[in-house]
Amino acid sequence: MSEVAVQKTTPNTVLEDYSNLMRSIDYQQYLPKDKKTIIKLNLSWSLYFPACSTEPWQLEAVLKTMREDGYEDIVAMENKTVVTKPMKGAKQNKWLPILEKYDVEFVPLTDVKWVDYKPESEMLAMYKVFPDGFKIPEPFIGANVLHLPTQKTHGHTTMTGALKNAFGGLLRERRHHSHKYIHEVLVDLLTIQKEIHTGIFAVMDGTVCGDGAGPRTMIPEIKNYILASGDQVAIDAISSKMMGFDPLSIDQIQLADGKGLGTGDVSKIEVVGEDISDVNYHFSTGESLVIQGDKLFRKGPLSFVEPLLFHTPLFKLPIMASAGYHDYFWYPLVGKKRVKEFMNTEWGQLFQKYE
Repeated sequence: MSEVAVQKTTPNTVLEDYSNLMRSIDYQQYLPKDKKTIIKLNLSWSLYFPACSTEPWQLEAVLKTMREDGYEDIVAMENKTVVTKPMKGAKQNKWLPILEKYDVEFVPLTDVKWVDYKPESEMLAMYKVFPDGFKIPEPFIGANVLHLPTQKTHGHTTMTGALKNAFGGLLRERRHHSHKYIHEVLVDLLTIQKEIHTGIFAVMDGTVCGDGAGPRTMIPEIKNYILASGDQVAIDAISSKMMGFDPLSIDQIQLADGKGLGTGDVSKIEVVGEDISDVNYHFSTGESLVIQGDKLFRKGPLSFVEPLLFHTPLFKLPIMASAGYHDYFWYPLVGKKRVKEFMNTEWGQLFQKYE
C-alpha cells in the first residue's frame, strides 16, 4: 500500500516538522545516498507570489534534513519557460541564500546538455506533441529526483503537484505545446521518470495554498499542512482530496493509476500522521485569461489557428500577451495587494526573515 505522510505545522516549527514528516515514511529508502539527488524546484512565476513556487522554508527544511542524514551529492535545478527565468525566480523566491547555506549548486536547466531519449515503454501522447522525438536533460539520467511542488489549483490540470512538477524538468521551454494533451503527457513523463531515475520522492508544501485561477493568479489560503511521499500519484491524490476534489476525476491521476504507475484511489493509500478524513479546503479551479486563450486556440473553436499562432514567429505575440498580462497588469492591480495581505500573516513574516 502506498504511503503519504501528512503533518500540521507552524512557522515556528516548520523546519523540524518537515524533518519529522520525511523521516516518518523513511524517505531515505526512496533516494539512494550513493547517487546524485536532483532537487527539482517549482518555479511557476519569476516574481514571488504565495503558494506559486517552492517556498523558502520548504527548500531549507528539505536540504537541512538531507544534510543531517548524510546526503552529500545534491544539486538544485529548474527550467525556464517562455515567460519565466530561472535566475530571476531563484532570487525573487529567496532560494539562492538557502542553497549557499547548505552548499548546494543551483543549475538552470538551460545550462545543461539535453540528449535524445527514446522511452522503453509505450507513450500516450509524447509523440503526438513531438513526432520527431524529444530530448531530456542528461544529468537526470541515473540520478535521484526530489520534487518540491506546492499545493495549488491549475487551470489546465485542475490541481498541480508532483506529477506536474516533472513537466518543468523533462521538457524544454516550449513544453507549452503539450497543453493540448497535458494529462497524457504528465503520465508519459512519470513513465519516463521511472525509467531514468534511481529514486523518486516528493515533498509538498501546503502551508499556504493557492485557490482559484492557478498556477499564478490565485487566492492564497493558509492551511498549515505539509505532505511527502515516494508515490507521485498518491501524493497528488491525497492533495487533491484535501483541496476538495475527487482524485480519480482528475485525468492525469486516473490515467496514471490505471497504468499502475502509482495509487490514485485514496482508499488504497495509507496516510501517515494527521487524520485528514474530514479535511476539505473547498477549492475550485478557475482559469486566467491566458489559460482561457490557450485552450481556445489549442483545442477550442479557434483551434484551426493553432499551427499559425503557435508554430510560427507569430508565437511571440501570445508570449508577449502572457508576460504583459501577468507581470504588468494582474500583478500590479491584483497580485500586489494579495502579497501585501499575505506578508501580514505569520507565514509572510517568516518569508521576510529570509535574506
